[in-house]
Amino acid sequence: MSELQLIQRPLPYCERLVLRVPEQIELVVLHCTELPDLAMARDYGEQLHYATSQTGNSGHFYIDRDGRCEQWVPLARIAHHVRGHNATSIGIELVNLGRYPRWYHSEHQSMTEAYTDAQLRSLIALLRHLQAQLPALRRIAGHEDLDQATVAAEDQPGISVRRKLDPGPMFPWELILQQCELLRYA
Repeated sequence: MSELQLIQRPLPYCERLVLRVPEQIELVVLHCTELPDLAMARDYGEQLHYATSQTGNSGHFYIDRDGRCEQWVPLARIAHHVRGHNATSIGIELVNLGRYPRWYHSEHQSMTEAYTDAQLRSLIALLRHLQAQLPALRRIAGHEDLDQATVAAEDQPGISVRRKLDPGPMFPWELILQQCELLRYA
């Protein structure tokens, strides 16, 4: 397995994110960016969505298709990446098109891009690194497992589509679960 090389690229608003005790982190949430590349993901991550705190939505870690792994938010800060689970979780984003650019179009709900071997090697190395650092870390989930809300389809408001489908059907759960000691969130 490859050795983890983390590149530190803190988001501009990191210091405004709420502090937490990393030892209380118990869950990893896997996401895909649903964007074409890491640069666009960074642009989205830097956007401010919360007027009071002047912060935005992002994961803690981002893994590009070539396996490059960047940390955008320190573990001691709560990132906004999944409804209702941010305080005790880590968000890991894998660069992948997902449903881009028509996330909520009723006829564009298939996610067909495979994750690269380099991404999966880096993800496994990152998960092992996090497990060694965080004794309470025991579970792993997909964003789709935790946010099952629906929205009206952009092209047909009478049809509902899932808000979140990531990491999606192309994600090799069995491989990842075999390579780390985390339990799938149920």
